[in-house]
Amino acid sequence: MGNNKNTAQLLLHCPDMPGILAEVTNFITINKGNILYLDQYVDRVDNIFFMRIEWQLDDFLIPREKIYDYFQTLYAQKYDMKFKLHFGDHLPKLAIFVSKMSHCLYDILSRYAAGEWNCEIPFIISNHENLRGVADMFGIPYHVFPITKENKTEQEQKEMELLKSNGVDTIVLARYMQIISDKMIEEYPNRIINIHHSFLPAFIGAKPYNQAYQRGVKIIGATSHYVTKDLDAGPIIEQDVVNITHKDTVDDLIMKGKDLEKIVLSRAVKKDIEHKILVYNNKTIIFS
Repeated sequence: MGNNKNTAQLLLHCPDMPGILAEVTNFITINKGNILYLDQYVDRVDNIFFMRIEWQLDDFLIPREKIYDYFQTLYAQKYDMKFKLHFGDHLPKLAIFVSKMSHCLYDILSRYAAGEWNCEIPFIISNHENLRGVADMFGIPYHVFPITKENKTEQEQKEMELLKSNGVDTIVLARYMQIISDKMIEEYPNRIINIHHSFLPAFIGAKPYNQAYQRGVKIIGATSHYVTKDLDAGPIIEQDVVNITHKDTVDDLIMKGKDLEKIVLSRAVKKDIEHKILVYNNKTIIFS
């Protein structure tokens, strides 16, 4: 694809029926769009067709501000489609939420600083001062909103004003140790990414690594998912595991767990930035 960011990406799903693939590709080719990527999948159980397609806009006949309306009128209504349209030159804006643990934050910011991710991180939000030094090191504004039972609603309201005024697309919870309220989840549906310290579903409650150690587990894992109103039960984006043995101490488990958490979270965020994820019925379809 080179450095040409003048592209459009369409993610869609609808009831499966013959001819949809041909219709969508035809829409692009007759309007002089050059298709760069196409991936599709049919869920045979629910009979749903999923697709992601990307094309170059250099010679495309439909002005970009009218593509959405055209597609809605010509195809979405006809096939009962739900779709999202993204443009390659729009940099998604990510807000990072942290508490006191730094491993995920360091990983995200080092990838961001190295230019691995095509996004913007306008600021970091925390409920503690602890990681301000990390934010300063990377030159990113750091906002602290201390949270107590009494002020939680009011503080979240301030956070949401900050998110809105900066046009944030996605929230990344990089080991943010607070429950996100239903109101914020409603504002950012499938746009809040969390990292969980285990291979969900797994040991619940505090000190999961101590529980894992006591049970003599042979693998530990990490899970990244979108946040929904059901705690730790949102659509799973990315998971991974690492082997351990009886020789590993609790500290070893924690260290291996942190390594996994940061890599699993970063993989999930990258997929989100690249618009490779489609959520359907609390499940994710992840395009290659």
